[in-house]
Amino acid sequence: MSIFESVELGPPVEVFALNKACNEDSNPNKVNLGVGAYRTNEGKPWILPVVKKAEAAIVADGSLNHEYLPVLGTDNLTSAATTLLLGDDSEAIKSKRAFGVQCLSGTGALRVGAEFLARILNRTTFYYSDPTWENHHKLFVYAGFTEPRTYRYWHQENRTIDFEGMMEDLGQAPEGAVIILHACAHNPTGIDPTQDQWKQIADLCEKRKLFPFFDSAYQGFASGDPNKDAFAVRYFVERGFELFCSQSFAKNFGLYNERIGNLTVVQKDASTSAAVASQITWLIRGMYSNPPAFGSRIVSRVLNDTELRNEWMECIKAMSSRIITMRKALYDELVALKTPGTWEHITNQIGMFSYTGLNEKQVQILIKEFSIYLLKTGRISMCGLNEGNVAYVAKAIHAAVTRE
Repeated sequence: MSIFESVELGPPVEVFALNKACNEDSNPNKVNLGVGAYRTNEGKPWILPVVKKAEAAIVADGSLNHEYLPVLGTDNLTSAATTLLLGDDSEAIKSKRAFGVQCLSGTGALRVGAEFLARILNRTTFYYSDPTWENHHKLFVYAGFTEPRTYRYWHQENRTIDFEGMMEDLGQAPEGAVIILHACAHNPTGIDPTQDQWKQIADLCEKRKLFPFFDSAYQGFASGDPNKDAFAVRYFVERGFELFCSQSFAKNFGLYNERIGNLTVVQKDASTSAAVASQITWLIRGMYSNPPAFGSRIVSRVLNDTELRNEWMECIKAMSSRIITMRKALYDELVALKTPGTWEHITNQIGMFSYTGLNEKQVQILIKEFSIYLLKTGRISMCGLNEGNVAYVAKAIHAAVTRE
């Protein structure tokens, strides 16, 4: 008898199961709106030209080798990533009270930060938005948090942010609770607080003595402007908050499989940096020991070279602009079809995803009858839309919504 016979089959990861089903579907009109990865207007993955340049330069650089990187990553990467987040003129960086830690993309940065908060600071309670990226709950619970709680975020009837509900729920959070906040392009809703609302959130966090943990997966990719997308994090830092922020370079560099990210740590002053960094070093040592090099070399080379960085800025503008164009195209098609309901939220939302407001029954109609693959929550990846399929998708949504 095998010791593994008692192991139960785990449930499939929805987004990957959808991707597999779509790949196996023979319908020539099939559309994949599930996977969170950028696609061109031809429906193909896009390697950023600036990334190709950086890759070629790295391969041609005979001085590079395959030695281990430092546990916390290379300074030229972590410094560039932290500066991208906090700004070139950040007082926190100048005073050395902010530093970065190279991690395994945004997921790894969230996990490392959660491990530190649970193991070193003995935090037990964390809050995440309802809805949120499905991995937030798992990452923090697996790290040792024992009190997962949610705060209201999406108002289904109005199809916008439920700011009043959010503030009411966070207003009841116990002192020291960790609050996961999406820095921009909220996943899955695509709805962000206004700048004034961010200020009210900061007021509440300060009053309740809550610890902000920002998740920044779409800086630059959301609006095309990295500075605009960093407003919330920079505002909290300027207010004097101590905080963590996970950064991913999967979307804004198209480096999905390189697993390159950064955890930015912001403290009251630099005196605690050595101790904090040492404890994070031991946590990483016990998990994966050292970060990989190739993705970090690409991001570092681009962000630290003025010409390459400017070219990257044009790339993220191109990606964000195409997504914005597809939002308007879908909205226009639905309006032209006189599809019941309101659809302004599609163009009001930002970033990779749109929370359509479709229910599970309507989602199943789209999948089974039209081979349009999306999450059961009604979240769609706007990157899956293009000029060749947006009318088809709109007609399918219209059919699902009007089905009795």
